Amino acid sequence: MTDGQAATAGSSLVQVEIENGIAKLLLNDPPANTYSYEMMQQLDRAILNVRMDESVQVIIITGSGEKFFCAGADIRMLANATPTYKYNFCLHANETLSRLEQTPKLVIAAINGHCVGGGLEVAMAADLRIARKGAGKLGLPEVSLGVLPGTGGTQRLTRIVGKSKAIELMVTGELFDFERGQELGILNQIVEADTADGFLTKVVEYAGQFTTPNKASLAVGRIKRSVQTGAEISFESALALERELQQHLFQSADAREGIDAYVGKRKPEFKGK
Repeated sequence: MTDGQAATAGSSLVQVEIENGIAKLLLNDPPANTYSYEMMQQLDRAILNVRMDESVQVIIITGSGEKFFCAGADIRMLANATPTYKYNFCLHANETLSRLEQTPKLVIAAINGHCVGGGLEVAMAADLRIARKGAGKLGLPEVSLGVLPGTGGTQRLTRIVGKSKAIELMVTGELFDFERGQELGILNQIVEADTADGFLTKVVEYAGQFTTPNKASLAVGRIKRSVQTGAEISFESALALERELQQHLFQSADAREGIDAYVGKRKPEFKGK
């Protein structure tokens, strides 16, 4: 699919739109956009599809409507499920979010409303998190149900805010506003917008700076991979990964363009190759 061409995948629990190098994944089960196994399967397929789509350079994940990014797993569904089903449901959700995290393309969570429980766990699997000012709360309140944040929440929150603060936030089940989320380092930015649609438009504009010809999208994706994977392995192994990714970039047309443009004192025109 070429730049400027848009495609929308029908009326589903996860709607996908691709335009100008940006894929928007919309969690679509209003009002709360809670996820079932069916939604998570659709999200999994969407992630793999945009990973393989060479026209996609940046991924945005957001929620449908004005009130919720995502309120997490469908509790009513889980109430009637067997322990084995619940375990496999959580396992698949973990695998799906790990695929999102490890896809070598920048992922931005556009938090348009309340982002709690599993919804925050989805958002934390993104690389950057941008929220609409005054649109909702953040938090991991699973302790109030007698369970823990089981879709990567205990691990990703710890890596963002540190062990002691992560434990405090999860054992209290505290819900907090976006400003507090930014202070904690969970949110990168808070954006003012009158509507959710207006907010998403602003996030798309922000995401555009990471696409060609403005930015070397291959380098953006490899920076992400170096950080996401390198943070989980030994320092020496992480340095080796960094060198390998750098070598791949040195062989790219964009690296040649970037260096030539610098030497020639001109603006580079990157092509994502």
